[in-house]
Amino acid sequence: MAKCDNISMSVIRRLPRYYRFLCELDDQNIERISSNNLAEIMHVTASQVRQDLNCFGGFGQQGYGYAVKQLKDEITKILGLNQNHPAILLGAGNLGKAVVAHMNFKRLGFNLVGIFDKDKKIIGTEINGILIRGDEDIESFVKDNKVDSAFLCLPKNGVEEIISRLYKIGIKSFWNFSHYDISNNFEDTIVENVHLSDSLMTLCYRMNENNDT
Repeated sequence: MAKCDNISMSVIRRLPRYYRFLCELDDQNIERISSNNLAEIMHVTASQVRQDLNCFGGFGQQGYGYAVKQLKDEITKILGLNQNHPAILLGAGNLGKAVVAHMNFKRLGFNLVGIFDKDKKIIGTEINGILIRGDEDIESFVKDNKVDSAFLCLPKNGVEEIISRLYKIGIKSFWNFSHYDISNNFEDTIVENVHLSDSLMTLCYRMNENNDT
């Protein structure tokens, strides 16, 4: 089956959820699943599941459903999780330490090769076996390690200068916790913004709405 042209971002953003649930099914040794059952897990319709997966070639068989491991492997390829993009993390404070400690980057398509910070008290120490370096070493490290992406765990007021430096040496892909609007100033970058406060405020709103009913 032919792939779709111009796949929407809403479909793309559902792919990690498919991957996560398929990993859980595979861990439970479940070999196949119908579009109806997958739809129940995803909280979408069976038609939506079929439309989403048909954008990338289908993968299902009528009367059989989807082979769990095969579909998981296909989504792994679609998402590029087997690429191991070399990445650096900037900001080794509490947030940066938590991100390094709890994210399985290699399973998610990245290889965290370096951590940088300005705080002389922690430069030279390690997080999960990765040395924290001073940010004066960023340019040479990026060149030597062919780094193509950066994770920003910095306060907003500390980001603009760093982004400019990274951009000049060819890094245009960012996982951004900083609340600084990178794409507004660097239009050809690829940015995934993470706003934990937005998520928490959304929870607060939904709780308030629930209390009002």
